Amino acid sequence: MPPVNVYALTGQSRFNRLHGLILFWCMLILIIDGYDLAVVGAALPAIMKDMNIDATSAGMMAGSALFGTMLGAIFLGTLADRIGRPRMTAICVVLFSLFTAGAGLTKDPASFSFMRFVAGLGIGGVLPICTAQMGEFSPIKLRTRLVTLVFAGYSVGGILVALTAKQLIESHGWQWVFYVAGLPVLLVPFILMTMPDAIGYMLKHGRQAELRQVARQLAPQMVIRDDDLMVGNPAIVNKQDQPVRNLFSDGRAFSTLMIWAAFITGLFMVYALNSWLTKLMAMAGFSLGSALNFVIVFNLGAIAGALGGGWLGDRLNIKRVLFSFYLVGTVSLALLGYTRSTTLLYPMVFIVGASTLGAQLLAYAYAGDFYPSTVRATGVGFASGIGRTGAIVAPVLIGWLISMQLPLEHNFLAIALAGLIGAAAVSLIRQSLADSSAVRHPQAGSAACATAPLKRDSTELI
Repeated sequence: MPPVNVYALTGQSRFNRLHGLILFWCMLILIIDGYDLAVVGAALPAIMKDMNIDATSAGMMAGSALFGTMLGAIFLGTLADRIGRPRMTAICVVLFSLFTAGAGLTKDPASFSFMRFVAGLGIGGVLPICTAQMGEFSPIKLRTRLVTLVFAGYSVGGILVALTAKQLIESHGWQWVFYVAGLPVLLVPFILMTMPDAIGYMLKHGRQAELRQVARQLAPQMVIRDDDLMVGNPAIVNKQDQPVRNLFSDGRAFSTLMIWAAFITGLFMVYALNSWLTKLMAMAGFSLGSALNFVIVFNLGAIAGALGGGWLGDRLNIKRVLFSFYLVGTVSLALLGYTRSTTLLYPMVFIVGASTLGAQLLAYAYAGDFYPSTVRATGVGFASGIGRTGAIVAPVLIGWLISMQLPLEHNFLAIALAGLIGAAAVSLIRQSLADSSAVRHPQAGSAACATAPLKRDSTELI
């Protein structure tokens, strides 16, 4: 009997219970991840008062998780391709749950920063894993939408912080917003029992029975026999032991560097605006309350941009969609610096949110779309980790520009320049090397492997 190409089967599948299960886990984990990342900002004023520290020390405490996030994205994302995604996901959940809760037990800035650094390893580690997992099992026509939907979980996590922090801090103290973050560790056994492993990982380790079960879930209309052979692309599967090197093999080296450049500039824009948008709008003459309203509009635009970009990415060439987002972000940021009318500012800030933070969420989906299954978590992890250099530099650089008391529009132009560089980087990526291109246009042998069982089963079902 002809073998079954599981990759092709996945790409051709229709959304079903298996996809829903993976979507549920990935989105829930990122909701929790978003809560853990945002919780410090909500509790920081109370922490500063309780520990009697100044703003500089508080900034270092808040930033400690960011360094952990960078290292976690690179190293734990890579490790997921070696030991399996469910195991690595469970490890990350344990790290960010227990160490975020542990931060509530600390009494000084040093121990708090250590706890947040270790929690950051888990926070950063699940990013590439969830991207890779959702991207791998998604039907090819829905891949971008489902991955961007997963990343919408971050915004939901931030909203949960806003809804719960004030009440918990006022009634029980700042420690409790950290204590409740330890509860997700209870999910670990269920993650290990129900989340499937990566297809490439199962192929590499000869787990044929599990692959047949996945194939039956992906295509319930097919008859998969117990002796059917599950296959993938041997040229890819056999290279799984060298995931980092494979980011630069098969002609991907230059495109990998361009993806990193796009992430650096995208995260630069996001963190520059997250850190300084309120201050910049206050410099434009708006009250603090009005400036905070712009932050809300910015985040609403980000959600709309991510979901809209995902929808467009599945219907059009995702590279062109991402390139367009970077260009729109560049133009809208430049115009924002010159806009003084309140009536025009709100829609302009909405567009900026959609085309900067929305573009970055779409960039995660694009990286997951670009790399093959066996190095997908590694590829997204390195892009996310290297990209964090832009996140670290942005608040410092824009703060320095603000201290120079330059005209307001110059600050926005500096952020816009990053968008222009990002657009150039995206334009230089070779889309023909993307994994989705291989799925949509498989080699003749692979196509035969995927379609032969369909013909066999349709005959038997008749």
